[in-house]
Amino acid sequence: MYRACIDIGGTFTDCLILDTQGSLRAFKVPSTPRDPAAGMLNGLAVAARGYNKKPDDFLRQIDLIVHGSTLATNALLTGRGAKVAMLTTKGFRDVTEIRRGYRNVRTSMFNLFIPPYKPLVPRRLRFPIEERTLYTGEIVTPLNDGEVRQAIGKIKEAGVEAIAICFLHSYANKANEDRAAAICREMADGLYVTSSYQVLPIWREYERFSTTVVSATIGPIASRYLNRLGDSLKQQGFKGSLLMVQANGLVETPQESIRRAVYLLGSGPSAAPSAAAYCGRITGKDHLISIDMGGTSLDVSLIRKGEIPMTTECWVGDERVAIKMVDVHSAGAGGGSIAWVDSLGLLRVGPQSAGAEPGPACYGKGGEDPTVTDADLLLGYIPADYFLGGEISLDVDLARKAVQKVADRLRLDLLQAAQAIHTTVNSFMADSITEISTKRGYDVRDFALIAGGGAGPIHGPALAERLGISTVIIPRFAALYSAFGMFAMDIGRDYARSYHSRVDRVSLEQVNRLYDEMELEAQAAMKSLKMPKGEVNLARTAELRYVGQFHEVEVPMAAGKLTEHHVKEAVAKFHKRHQELYTFSMNFRAVEFLNFRLKATARKAAFQLEKIAQGKKKPEGSLKRRRTCIFNGKSFNTPVYDGERIRAGNVIRGPAIIEEQATTVVVPPAFECSADRFKSYILRKRK
Repeated sequence: MYRACIDIGGTFTDCLILDTQGSLRAFKVPSTPRDPAAGMLNGLAVAARGYNKKPDDFLRQIDLIVHGSTLATNALLTGRGAKVAMLTTKGFRDVTEIRRGYRNVRTSMFNLFIPPYKPLVPRRLRFPIEERTLYTGEIVTPLNDGEVRQAIGKIKEAGVEAIAICFLHSYANKANEDRAAAICREMADGLYVTSSYQVLPIWREYERFSTTVVSATIGPIASRYLNRLGDSLKQQGFKGSLLMVQANGLVETPQESIRRAVYLLGSGPSAAPSAAAYCGRITGKDHLISIDMGGTSLDVSLIRKGEIPMTTECWVGDERVAIKMVDVHSAGAGGGSIAWVDSLGLLRVGPQSAGAEPGPACYGKGGEDPTVTDADLLLGYIPADYFLGGEISLDVDLARKAVQKVADRLRLDLLQAAQAIHTTVNSFMADSITEISTKRGYDVRDFALIAGGGAGPIHGPALAERLGISTVIIPRFAALYSAFGMFAMDIGRDYARSYHSRVDRVSLEQVNRLYDEMELEAQAAMKSLKMPKGEVNLARTAELRYVGQFHEVEVPMAAGKLTEHHVKEAVAKFHKRHQELYTFSMNFRAVEFLNFRLKATARKAAFQLEKIAQGKKKPEGSLKRRRTCIFNGKSFNTPVYDGERIRAGNVIRGPAIIEEQATTVVVPPAFECSADRFKSYILRKRK
C-alpha cells in the first residue's frame, strides 16, 4: 500500500508518495486554479505513471492521502467567500465592526487615505436576538425562538449561504447557541450553520465572533470542495482515508474540517515548520529559520529549541483569527512574482504573481510580465532544458523580452535588470525574516536557514549571505517542502475552555472538571478516527498572565487530578517562560488563569528517509556541464552538477549549480556545499 501527501500551491501541486519499502518519490504538476481538485488528481495520475500503474489501480492501493490547500486562505483574501448572516446577542450587533478600535491593522487609525474596515457581515445581515448568558454560565434570559425564526425568514430572502451564531458568554454555556443552531437547521436546511462555541469556545467576544464569522465565510466553499473531492476520489477507486492539514499543525478528517472550516486557513504552509523540525533533528540543528518559497508566496517561520511556534494572534488580511495556529509569516514573494517599477521609479517585486496561469513569461503560456523565474533563468541559475526534470522547456527569448521592460524603465542592460530583480526579491524576503527574528529579539546569526519550496534552494543561499547566516540546509525534498512536512505531522485535535480566575482563588474542582470534559471529547474523537487508546497522547496546557496584563503565556500542566502543588508548579513555569520570552518576570505580581487547553494527538505510521551511498570528497562523475552564471554582477564559468549522481560526503565549492529534478541548488562563490547521508545539502559560508 502507498501513502500520499499532496500540497496544492498557487503555481504547482506537489505530490509525495511513500511506498511499501519506505521510499519517497516526488511528483510535481502545474496547479489548476479554476478547479484545484483537478490539479490534485493530475498529480496522482502522474505518480501512477511513475510507478507504471493505471490511475484507478494506483488509487486503490493508496490507504491514506494527507492534503493541504490554500483554498480557504485565497477565498478570504480575495473576497470570494460565502455571503454570511450573523445572529448575535441583542446590544452586541456591532462587535465585529467596532473591533478594538482598529481602523486598519497595518496602518494608523488616523490615516484617511486608507478606507475604513469593511466587515464580512454587513450590518443589515447582523440580527440581534433576545437572549443572555452570564460569564458564570447562568442563563438569565432564555433564547427568544420567535426572533430567531423571524431572522431566518429575512436571511433566506437575502440569499445568504451561511449563518454564524455568536452569543455573549456562550463559552461558559452553549445552550442558547445550540438551540439557535437547531432552529436554523430546521428552517434553513441547506445553509451552512456554525456557532462560536463550536469554533472557538473561549472568552474575548470580538476574537470569538470574528473567528466564527471567518469560519462561516469559508465553510460553504470548503464543504463544496471537500465533498466534490471525496466523490471524485471514490469514483476513481480510492477507498482509503483522506485527511486535511489544519492551521494548528495537525491533520483532521474532511468532516471535521468542514465543521470548523477556519482551521483550513494556512493549511499548506502550516506543514512547512514540521518539515523544518524534522530536518533539524537529522542534521543536529534546533535553532532554525524556515523559508518555503514557491511560485506565488514566501512562508517564513522561526523554530527555537526544535519547537514549532504557535500563536493565537493572527490576522488573515483584515480579519482577526484567534484559533491556535502555527506561527507562519507569509509574503508575496515567489518564483512567479512580477517585477514592476512604481510611480517613484523604484523597482518592486510582487505581491502580484503570474501564478500557474499564465505563469512566468519563459513558460511560453502567454505570460508577458517579467518575473523572478525569468530573471533567474537569465542569470544562469535555472536550466532552460531541465526545468522540472525536463517536463517544462523554458524559453530564454521570452524571458529576455519580459525583463527588457524593466531594463528599459530603469535604463539598465538586460543582465543588470535581471540581477536587480533577484536582489530586490531577496531584500524583500530578508525583511520578512527580520520581522520574525530581529524585531522579536533574536539574532539571525544564531540560526541555520532551511530553504524549501521550488525557488528556495535558488534564493536561500543569497538570502543567508545578505542576513549574515553562515549555514543553509536544503532538504532532500526541498521542492515539495510542505508536502514532505505532512509526513511528519500528527493526527489530532485541539480543545480549549475559558475560566478566568486569580491563581490564589482558583477552584481546582472547576479546573479538573474542564480538563475531564475535554479529555472525554478527545477520547471520543480519536476513537472515531480508529486510533487505539494506548496510542493517543493528551497534552495539557494553561494560559496565564500577570493581573492587569493584556497578553497571556502558555505553559504545560500536569496530567491527572490537579492539586495546589500543580498550580504552584504552573505559576513557576509561567515566571520562567515569561523571562525567556520577554527577558523579565515579576514574581511579586499576582498571576491569573485565563484558558485551559488540551491537545490530543496520535502518530501516523513512522517513516525514515533513505540513506544515499557514501562517496568521496570530490564529486566524481557528477559534473554535468558548465554555463555562465552571474553572481553579484560578476560573470562566472560555473560548473553544473547532476543531483542524481551526488553522494554522501561530496563537497562542492561555490560558485556551482546542482540540478535536481524538481529544483536547482545555487551555491554562491562564498559558500561550500556538502551532502549528508540523507542527501540534505549543507551550505556553509567559507571563512
